[in-house]
Amino acid sequence: MEIMNLVAAAALAVGLAAGTAHAADKDIVDTAVAAGDFKTLAAALTAAGLDDTLKGPGPFTVFAPTDAAFSALPAGTVEKLLKPENKDQLTAVLTYHVVPRKVMATDVVKLSEAKTVNGASLKISTTGEKVMINDTATVAKADISASNGVIHVIDTVLLPPTK
Repeated sequence: MEIMNLVAAAALAVGLAAGTAHAADKDIVDTAVAAGDFKTLAAALTAAGLDDTLKGPGPFTVFAPTDAAFSALPAGTVEKLLKPENKDQLTAVLTYHVVPRKVMATDVVKLSEAKTVNGASLKISTTGEKVMINDTATVAKADISASNGVIHVIDTVLLPPTK
């Protein structure tokens, strides 16, 4: 019976390891789409023409707002941003969520800011195990590995500073 338990435990461990490796085989966009809670983000990336960029070699760190985060924006905001005539504004918002290097959670807690692809910096603060971005967004889940970087799930859409 012990041998059967060991075999079962070994099989489970191999299966879990394979699942983790498989997730890291996908790029940031495919990883986000597979997670299922980033439909709005995926649509926005496509509308802005950034999906191919985030499928590129990277490395990237994406602070990814959930569908609920986009839903919390004032009514009509997402629909307005997705219109072709607002592509520049949408691109500014989305690139403000991307850091052009891989920053894991262990690195994030050592930073006070990170420069984004947008050109503006994100303010990073930590209290205990809670990580805040710009004092408005909380990192809900960190270190979702992708083949070309990492995703940190946030609960609020970040808006870049006005220039």
